[in-house]
Amino acid sequence: MSPQSRVWLTGGLLAIVFAAALYFPALQRQVRRAAQVTEKSAEQARRELLPVTPTESTEPKVKVKMFWGSGEDDGMLKPVTVELPLSNDPVLRAKEVLNTLLAGPVDPEARTLPPDAALLAFYILPDGTGIADFSEALGTSIPSGIQSEQLAVDSIARTLEADVPQVQRLKILIHGQEAETLAGHIDLTQTFRVNTREAGAPEERPSSPVSAIAAPLKKAMEKVQNAVKR
Repeated sequence: MSPQSRVWLTGGLLAIVFAAALYFPALQRQVRRAAQVTEKSAEQARRELLPVTPTESTEPKVKVKMFWGSGEDDGMLKPVTVELPLSNDPVLRAKEVLNTLLAGPVDPEARTLPPDAALLAFYILPDGTGIADFSEALGTSIPSGIQSEQLAVDSIARTLEADVPQVQRLKILIHGQEAETLAGHIDLTQTFRVNTREAGAPEERPSSPVSAIAAPLKKAMEKVQNAVKR
């Protein structure tokens, strides 16, 4: 190979290397942007598969009470009356009010549940225990602390108490599974009292024997887990 040819070859190789140095970073940025657009978390995918609530409902609007925070960081709930088109079916009614609770109040400071949390399923057992299955964001996005966690559970229970009288107790699942705690403090292995209308009713675990609700609870959890896997 002549010296002139080697010069041309060397120059060509240098030009290729220089062009690649300019091109590949841009290509990497394009790939990252494409990945951010196309890649979805399992949580986002599950939420997209949830049935969309129609904007117009044939159900009559009724006044319901939603229990959001007071907005003053005092750990207190404040009932807010809103009008919603609700079903007479207690399961559908529970889903509708809980989805409204998740949507949050006008004042974001009064929100009791994380904005990215979703209700995946809801069942009512024969003994009146409501099984509410939430997405993982309920536990991962809520501020860890006894006050914020208690406020979240109480807002769910009090909203169900006010609007779905068929629910006597509440069992919270996270993505179809029983979690030990909500975000490190509130015990989710227990059921929470919803019906507090009885004078002097103590805050305790359900009066029904564990054996009486174990089988229905297991069946409900299996339904939830099967629905999540689909």
